[in-house]
Amino acid sequence: MGFRTLAESIANSRHMGTLLALLTTFAGVGLLLDRPKGSVLEWLALPLLTIGGALFIWTFRQIPRSIAEIPDTMASHFLRKLTLGGRLVGLYPALGVAIIIADLAYNWMQSANLSFQTEDTIVLLTAGTLLGYGFVPKRHARERDFALLFFVLLNGFLVAPLLITRAYYADLNKSVDVYSWVALAPETSAVLTLLGVSNQVHAVAGSTAPGLTFTPEHFSIHVTLVITTACSGIYSFGIFASAFIAFELTEYERASRRMWGLIVLGFATSYIANVLRMVVIILVGYYTDTPGTDLQNMLLAHSYLGWIIFLGWITLFWSVLLRFGSPDTNSEVPQDFRRPGVLCEICGLELTPALHGYRCECGSFFHVACASQVGECSKCQRPLKRRAVEHVQTGP
Repeated sequence: MGFRTLAESIANSRHMGTLLALLTTFAGVGLLLDRPKGSVLEWLALPLLTIGGALFIWTFRQIPRSIAEIPDTMASHFLRKLTLGGRLVGLYPALGVAIIIADLAYNWMQSANLSFQTEDTIVLLTAGTLLGYGFVPKRHARERDFALLFFVLLNGFLVAPLLITRAYYADLNKSVDVYSWVALAPETSAVLTLLGVSNQVHAVAGSTAPGLTFTPEHFSIHVTLVITTACSGIYSFGIFASAFIAFELTEYERASRRMWGLIVLGFATSYIANVLRMVVIILVGYYTDTPGTDLQNMLLAHSYLGWIIFLGWITLFWSVLLRFGSPDTNSEVPQDFRRPGVLCEICGLELTPALHGYRCECGSFFHVACASQVGECSKCQRPLKRRAVEHVQTGP
């Protein structure tokens, strides 16, 4: 399969293009927020974000969507109320500039030498989204609302709690360490015990984070791993939770049991992935052959395996979700219109009674709006005669 054929397949399949765009974007955001310092991966963040954005544009560029066809979702309802019916949208650029100035001022007050942390990256990305919001065409309102809600929720999950904790405790790591004590270290210890690895969770002098001590299989030296902020997986959880809730809000018109069920399932898989990451890191140290390579191997696993596991379960979860969990695949559309053979050859979406289509002499189907852009059949290259079909018969 050549590059051009692959590109056309991505462009004609919304599910495939969306999944690839989400994965590359998640990979880039994950490296920006929780980058493994000292490895080559930390330099891939911006290229991956650029590729993800390009894939989104390529995927949705051939979906001719009029303003009337834009679905009215929970996200659009919320943003309309928040902006007083859209009247405050024009203030988004000014708000973005104000956020950047406020973040710089905050860092300057904290230290004479500006030092940008993870929460600063999130805030600045939010400001950039506000600055660019008005440049996105209205026919892609759902996509731009997803991006805006994603970064707003990311601030709610990660930035706001950390800033409140810093103000209350004067200790940025304390709240994250509570998560490690309650929801990560004990569960990791229990899984390791089930796997036959003797271990103990305990306090560590000079640290608010828990320590987990174990004895490697090949030498009798006690090894203690302190589960700090970087090990907690809180950033990967925040990325997933924000993106998934934003996705649900921009896909559904109203809340439903199915939607809440998917959110609970998504949060559960995110939590399990964090525990799995800690278990794998410790198992790497447990099976190391020599004391000299024990710490090195665990650091290597910490730098790479967390990111790989994050992308692995994200791929599995989102591919299943896009295949079976999208409202488009379960909408109240007659069954005939969801069968293969009544999909538009351009955008890959179903023809429905509400969206008339064209049928080529070779039997291919196209949305009216899609056919008006290409002019000829993508399979047989015949000029489209633009004969509308009121109903598509696929059965006997």
